[in-house]
Amino acid sequence: MEFLYYFDNVFTFTNILILILGTIGGLLMGAAPGLSPTMAVALLIPFTFRMLPEQGLIMLGAVYTATVAGGAISGILLKIPGAPANIATVMDGYPMAQQGRSAEALHYCFISSFIGGVIGIFVLIFFTPVLADFALKFGPSHMFWIAIFGVTVISSLDSKSIIKGLFSGAIGLWLATIGYDMILGVERFVFTPIFSGGINIIAALVGLFAIPQVLSMLEEKKVNIDQFAMNKVSLLQSLRYNLSRIKALSIGSLFGVIIGLIPGAGGQIAGLVSYAQIKKSSANKENFGKGEPDGIIAAESANNAMVGPSLVPLLTLGVPGSPTAAVLIGGLLIHGMFPGPNLFTIYAETTWTFINSLLVAQVMMLVFGLYISGLAKYVIKTPPHFMAAAITILAIFGTYSVQHNFGDVIVMLLLGCSMFFLSKFGFTAAPIVLGIILGPIAETNFNQAKIIAGTQNGIFDYLTSGPLNLTIIFLCVASVGYGIYGDIKQKKK
Repeated sequence: MEFLYYFDNVFTFTNILILILGTIGGLLMGAAPGLSPTMAVALLIPFTFRMLPEQGLIMLGAVYTATVAGGAISGILLKIPGAPANIATVMDGYPMAQQGRSAEALHYCFISSFIGGVIGIFVLIFFTPVLADFALKFGPSHMFWIAIFGVTVISSLDSKSIIKGLFSGAIGLWLATIGYDMILGVERFVFTPIFSGGINIIAALVGLFAIPQVLSMLEEKKVNIDQFAMNKVSLLQSLRYNLSRIKALSIGSLFGVIIGLIPGAGGQIAGLVSYAQIKKSSANKENFGKGEPDGIIAAESANNAMVGPSLVPLLTLGVPGSPTAAVLIGGLLIHGMFPGPNLFTIYAETTWTFINSLLVAQVMMLVFGLYISGLAKYVIKTPPHFMAAAITILAIFGTYSVQHNFGDVIVMLLLGCSMFFLSKFGFTAAPIVLGIILGPIAETNFNQAKIIAGTQNGIFDYLTSGPLNLTIIFLCVASVGYGIYGDIKQKKK
């Protein structure tokens, strides 16, 4: 219970002010397409140089947790996830907005984010030493199979056809190979210099989700301002319903914690895997993709439950559990604090103040997030042609700001226009994005596994040895089998 000794440090005037500003800023940055949690934290690290160590970490932590939740705002209202972690939220959040239930969807988003986030922080507080040893067991072979497991859930993501889902995922995996081979350094599928750096994930995310939405708005012959009329909903009613969805909250929080502990995984995998699992275990599978609250609750509880555990291997071993946690290392090193046991001995006051602030940040994220939900009506009432122009500007700005490369904007527009035409034939963006995310993870870890195995013949033994590898392989097979079974059962009906 050591953390309780330093809890009052969070409530000094300066620290509370930093928490409030960081939370509000994180929610707004998360809602802006292209400004991912990783980018938001990276942009703010230089500003922490002249702060006290605990103040700098409090600001970065508040922005981290709020940006993850804030990305759902644009996902639900505009069908554009603010960050990769919010991809799964779009699948049912946007259909709910179309039904006039955007306030309800945003309520579910922030309440479930709060519940998952608090569970994740408590895991960080009470189980850090034990879970650090667990995280250390994940090597290249395990990470390769984790990526393959992610691929197996592709078929069930926002698609009525397993074949179309897998084909969409294959397109994403192919797009991930464009650029230079990370081991040999040779070009692959570089038809023009703008592809030499590969497909940037933010450019792909914004293009695949934003541009088809813009083209759909412009395609409408009649401009209907009230197309997304926002129904009034009681916060208490939303709270009661959310708390009653025990299965969705449990699945989301569990997978968020587990995937947060796995080095390099991140919230996007946590959200997508949790969404796929709640869909598979639901008695109302046909409702998913049409405005099913369980989809939002599972996805948002997962991507926020991931935040706390992603810091476990970072603080104890220096191994980040997510891309944003990797950037957060800079916030530690700037003040001469190196990950390891010293953080909980020599720098115990700073470390526990930071961890405690994450807990308070969850409460602030809930309060300010619900307040922002009430302002959503102003976005809903915007005429579609104005909204299309605003989304286009945000998409171009968000894409360009990542690497200051106009080639990324061209890639974003090409992917977006292609996705618009593919959507006419029943293909969806989520499996393609998941393929782009998982492709480099699978390839990098497979190549590392080959180097460790030493010979081409030894790679099979290396990838299939040990109980952890066999467990993940079993999950992959079970995931594919369950997906095929569910598809056959649905066709019989």
